[in-house]
Amino acid sequence: MPDYRLNEEQESFRKVVEDFARGVVAPQAHAFDASGEFPYEIVAQMGEMGLFGLPFPEEYGGMGGDYFALCLALEELARADSSVAITLEAGVSLGAMPIYRFGTEEQKEKWLPDLVAGRKLGAFGLTEPGGGSDAGAVRTTGRLDGDEWLVNGTKCFITNSGTDITSLVTVCSLTGEVDGKREISSIVVPAGTPGFTVGSKYAKVGWRASDTRELAFSDVRVPAENLLGQRGRGFAQFLSTLDEGRIAIAALSVGLAQGCLDESLRYAKERTAFGNNIGHYQAIKFKLADMEMKTHLARLAYYDAAARLLAGRPFKKEAAIAKLYASTIAVDNAREATQIFGGYGFMDEYPVARHWRDSKILEIGEGTSEVQRMIIARELGVS
Repeated sequence: MPDYRLNEEQESFRKVVEDFARGVVAPQAHAFDASGEFPYEIVAQMGEMGLFGLPFPEEYGGMGGDYFALCLALEELARADSSVAITLEAGVSLGAMPIYRFGTEEQKEKWLPDLVAGRKLGAFGLTEPGGGSDAGAVRTTGRLDGDEWLVNGTKCFITNSGTDITSLVTVCSLTGEVDGKREISSIVVPAGTPGFTVGSKYAKVGWRASDTRELAFSDVRVPAENLLGQRGRGFAQFLSTLDEGRIAIAALSVGLAQGCLDESLRYAKERTAFGNNIGHYQAIKFKLADMEMKTHLARLAYYDAAARLLAGRPFKKEAAIAKLYASTIAVDNAREATQIFGGYGFMDEYPVARHWRDSKILEIGEGTSEVQRMIIARELGVS
């Protein structure tokens, strides 16, 4: 029988991140959300805490921890602010992890130290304007021209791609055809490379303080050695990266769901109506009970997926389940929290309004809920 209780070291680490989230992130979250500014100082502090290096070996400047520690950090950060949490998640899972998993030793030594220290951020260039859930419909091309790759195309909705500290984007590119099949490869494009244009920040419903942009590549030349991993294995690499990332997004979703419950519990004890605090009434009690139940089950789902990953066991189905369920209940809890707050829940000054806006993207990013159901069905043997 699996034991999902945190050990003493894990609980101590979780508490450190919780204190940081409550004491540093939460008081600034509203201001950053309102302005849409990227929280550079908070990101720098997370770097100093070692959060960007959690799952990486010490030889590259990492903390020598594991992916579960990252998930614990993401949950605690998202209780306070999802913009900060997704900046960490994307910086690790989508920015640094592909370099670590698939890069050559030279590439790791060149790029990982800054990424795992949080001094720089990396991005993951997969989604295109005509792609979305059909991630394999890549149109961005990478053509080998002598000892250089010539990259052309457009990517959209790319997180951490245009900050002042972004150092690179790993670009999913069509590099030819083999036996009539599209050959997709991963090419690392450093920030500032001529022909690489970063668009303006999107005006988003949620995650307003995270950096999300469109990227354009016009005759961008990078050295041939910027190929990440084996040529033609790019799509498989990205799918593997997304499998791991879904566990992290599940953890972030649980954090948002827990944050909604935290705020609702506090408000239910303070707000009075008809002579009693509103938590006295069954209608509110049942909402709170359901929110707790859903959050608890979603947490167990991502704990299980992370445990399978760390044990080297198959985890694709469990990661999809965790991501699907956790994102669904995050939206549910955000809606219920807004309802409990009533008119105040519709005011941007209250955290539940931000949680409500931030929650919906969790059912879309890193694989929509529909895609997760497709994966689960496929893993069940339903073609």
